Amino acid sequence: MRFLFLGDMVGRSGRTAVFDRLPGLISDWKLDFVVVNGENSAGGFGITEEIFERTLEAGADAVTTGNHVWDQREALAFAGRQDRFIRPANYPAGTPGHGSGLFEAKNGARVLVANIMGRVFMHPDLDDPFACADNLVSACPMGEQADAIIIDFHAEATSEKQCFGHFLDGRASVVVGTHTHVPTSDHQILVGGTAYQSDAGMCGDYDSSLGMEKEEPLNRFVTKVPRGRFDAAQGPATIAGLAVEISDRTGLAEKVAPVRIGPRLAEAVPDFW
Repeated sequence: MRFLFLGDMVGRSGRTAVFDRLPGLISDWKLDFVVVNGENSAGGFGITEEIFERTLEAGADAVTTGNHVWDQREALAFAGRQDRFIRPANYPAGTPGHGSGLFEAKNGARVLVANIMGRVFMHPDLDDPFACADNLVSACPMGEQADAIIIDFHAEATSEKQCFGHFLDGRASVVVGTHTHVPTSDHQILVGGTAYQSDAGMCGDYDSSLGMEKEEPLNRFVTKVPRGRFDAAQGPATIAGLAVEISDRTGLAEKVAPVRIGPRLAEAVPDFW
């Protein structure tokens, strides 16, 4: 199975780049399944239902989120009726929406997609992400109810992300980190066969501070006095993510490569498709 994950879309620039480029990538690379993180797509803060639906129209099979999932209040309303909208699974019981979903890929594979949020430097009051992941993969194990398992781990600390990857090694097809908006160079297949990257990076303008216009974040570092709000950068965007070839027989990763297409960052595309 040919799988593509795209990191956090940030603002108009980031989502427009995804809408423009994703259909061509699906066609050129003959992708079977695509997941996009959309939690920063509405002006850098949250996601609207219109943006969510346009992301699906562009070719995404599921849209994951993270700590900004509820920044647009309408998300609380549409989360429950949109099965392909995935919020963090380790929110408390009764939170609107779905933390995971089982979907059919173009090649007929059953793909479990889950979104889980870390606790280190983020939300220590959330349910334990490790226990949450264990429950999810135990309830829908690979090779039985699912042919592939994709987990977007939305977390700050690389130590937590790496341990999370090792915890699921051999039980998930892909564990990919989001949230920090900076692509890491540690893409690999772990010893048990799980594709891993600490952070996929963002789909956004890299002439910025994490996708935001750099002047106000820089001002706050220098003066410690806020002068205005953070606004999403509007320059040309680079899309960043992870490409994985997943075995149809085992559900484990066979090949993995970073994806970076656009200005400013060195281009990276898989050489196996």
